[in-house]
Amino acid sequence: MKEQIKIVLADDHAVVRAGTRKLLERNVDIKIVGEAVNGFEVIQLVKDLSPDIVIMDLRMPDMSGVEATKQIKEMYPEVAVIALTAHDDDEYVFALMQAGANGYLLKTSEADEIVKAIRTVLKGELALSPSIAGKIVTQFASGKTLPDVLANMKNIYDGLTKRELNILRLVGTGLTNKQVGHKLYISDRTVQAHLSNIFSKLDVNTRTEAVIYAVRKGWITGKS
Repeated sequence: MKEQIKIVLADDHAVVRAGTRKLLERNVDIKIVGEAVNGFEVIQLVKDLSPDIVIMDLRMPDMSGVEATKQIKEMYPEVAVIALTAHDDDEYVFALMQAGANGYLLKTSEADEIVKAIRTVLKGELALSPSIAGKIVTQFASGKTLPDVLANMKNIYDGLTKRELNILRLVGTGLTNKQVGHKLYISDRTVQAHLSNIFSKLDVNTRTEAVIYAVRKGWITGKS
């Protein structure tokens, strides 16, 4: 019997994991060996189970899929990571590419597209949904290389994503994590996870230090 492809699923929604598992395990050579609900869990599963591929959501509590991808590729470069997400914003696409992802698929993808992507990345090739590939081609057509785009995004706000910058600006107005979460329709735990990422990127330790840093950079003004 052909050796099975071992896959770990990472998504904080149980129904998504169950649906993806059902679709993929229709293929006899694909086996789901583990499931995770956040970045910390998926990193531990990669360590314990040595999968061939991780299929990763991007927005998860405690640690995002972007950060988890970065750590997995640093520690276990032989493990392929495919993003499976509802988000096609440029910031997510290029952040994932920078983190070392092997593929980027939208959750609107058909089952056969996901299976094809799995087989594609195992051959060492990049697997992208058509709309995502289009974004990258557009950047190249404008005369930019992928490193150019990534460097530009990273340098504008010292690596902060749009969501992180938005949270930092709201914190700068004096809102609590719960109040920020209410405004952005996310949990206060998710807000804290974003703040932890912000502290790490800006090399600060507290909310006050982060806000002062942002004010000095001009990211937060009296009108923010």
